[in-house]
Amino acid sequence: MSTPTTTPSLTDKNFEAALATVQAEINRTDGKASLLLAFNGACLAGLASLAGEHLPTPTRVLGGMAAAAIVLATVLLLLVVCPRLGGEDRASFPYWARLAETQINACMHGDTRAARVRILSRIAVAKFTRLRRAVDCMLTALALLALAAVGAVL
Repeated sequence: MSTPTTTPSLTDKNFEAALATVQAEINRTDGKASLLLAFNGACLAGLASLAGEHLPTPTRVLGGMAAAAIVLATVLLLLVVCPRLGGEDRASFPYWARLAETQINACMHGDTRAARVRILSRIAVAKFTRLRRAVDCMLTALALLALAAVGAVL
């Protein structure tokens, strides 16, 4: 006696693809943020090593502005990698963590994939937005550092 095989519907395939895509995007932002955090740390260490040097006032001002932009970028990057544990969405582990086993069992009777795609997509968009702002701050800092370097040479 053979067991009946069920083939996933197009909707099932689309949901699974969407979930995989959004989860991969979240992982990408976390990886990028980690790399940029290391870069920012190196930049801030380099700037700190110049703190005792006698530099022209415009160079010091531009360097301070650059340091502030790097610090802001670092804060944004830390927000990218900071876990979200609100979980009022009824389709994620933070929500399930507060439930009794019987309540979790009741939650599993419905298809939560659409809610998970929505929630994960919101998380991904928030992470990418912060990542983009952090990169903008870093580019601003690099421009300010270039101007400071020119000012130090002149």
